[in-house]
Amino acid sequence: MDFAYDARTEQMRTELNAFMDEHVYPAEAVFEEQMPERTEPWGPPPVVEDLKREARSRGLWNFFLPGENGAGLTNLQYAPLAEITGRSIHLAPPALNCAAPDTGNMEVLSMFGNEQQRKQWLEPLLDGEIRSSFAMTEPDVASSDATNIATRIERDGDDYVINGRKWWITGAMNPKAKIFIVMGKTDPSADRHRQQSMILVPRDTPGLDIKRGMQVFGYDDSDHGGHAELEFTDMRVPAENLIGGEGDGFAIAQARLGPGRIHHCMRSIGMAERAVELMCERASDRVSFGRPIAEQGVVRDWIAESRVRIEQLRLLVLKTAWLMDTVGNKGAHSEIQSIKIVTPATVEWILDKAIQVHGAGGLSQDFPLAGWFAGIRTLRFADGPDEVHKAALARAELRKQAAARA
Repeated sequence: MDFAYDARTEQMRTELNAFMDEHVYPAEAVFEEQMPERTEPWGPPPVVEDLKREARSRGLWNFFLPGENGAGLTNLQYAPLAEITGRSIHLAPPALNCAAPDTGNMEVLSMFGNEQQRKQWLEPLLDGEIRSSFAMTEPDVASSDATNIATRIERDGDDYVINGRKWWITGAMNPKAKIFIVMGKTDPSADRHRQQSMILVPRDTPGLDIKRGMQVFGYDDSDHGGHAELEFTDMRVPAENLIGGEGDGFAIAQARLGPGRIHHCMRSIGMAERAVELMCERASDRVSFGRPIAEQGVVRDWIAESRVRIEQLRLLVLKTAWLMDTVGNKGAHSEIQSIKIVTPATVEWILDKAIQVHGAGGLSQDFPLAGWFAGIRTLRFADGPDEVHKAALARAELRKQAAARA
């Protein structure tokens, strides 16, 4: 059992850490300064484009995508790189063109898109020229069960007509989000996992109303396009915009969400690592009741627990990445569910303790912790809520144990 990174991963970690030190971390203050000065209230500040140009010139681009369209990395090679980007979650992933939801959408188009769809939409996404959104979640149904999706996609001649509502559609407020992948029902009478389809909807399509941006604990995430509520009213798109065939939507969604889940977990570990650094720095600098906070037993307990929990998380995420590489996403299904359950909750715990060590400052805009906390809390819903993953994981465990007894 070899726990060392291979030579290519080590080289790329060195190059990426240099980029972070030389460009990303210094840009964080610039990012905050530019936010109020933006001409487009839902677009990123100019420094993001500066970072993208620099990253691409260094070959730090599209790490997430295997094969000829990406960097050719395995999941196991990508994991420590994604972790590094999670240390500056608002800047590093978009700088490397490795930010959700574009990553998942590029994977969908790469795996399931036809030649014309890939040329029209995948290529500009790979080049970082446009952004995209994935429209699945709905306000009127419990979207934790994807078969509940109620938006209708009905064939009419050479077009599909779409009617329905979506919300929490990440990035949709950003004017650079030029294409949406929309999931809806094409045949409500089919088997429950064959009712859904996915279709490409250009932003400027008549009948698409981007109604409002949503807030997460008061944060609008406007720096990268926020989260939107959408309404589709008798909206027509050409039939060739369908991804795959009718009824393929649920299977495509599952193929998309597996890598998306592990990418979120990879980045979250980097966030947790930086939170521990901030916690240790604050605890060492602040004096309470005559001695540094770092000497308080409860604070040392939090720091020790944080280290142990991060190491546990990393090992499980790396095992999951290795399984995805060796036996495929389906073979790693239980592990993907496991990391999706444990990572947001664990990193949330670490952020909570880091905030506590910072005192009232931890709740303020002077430190990134409160914003990170709001973001990590959403991961307990995003790509499926905790309870759905736990139920599925328990079913699998019960089946395995029953088989063993038999």
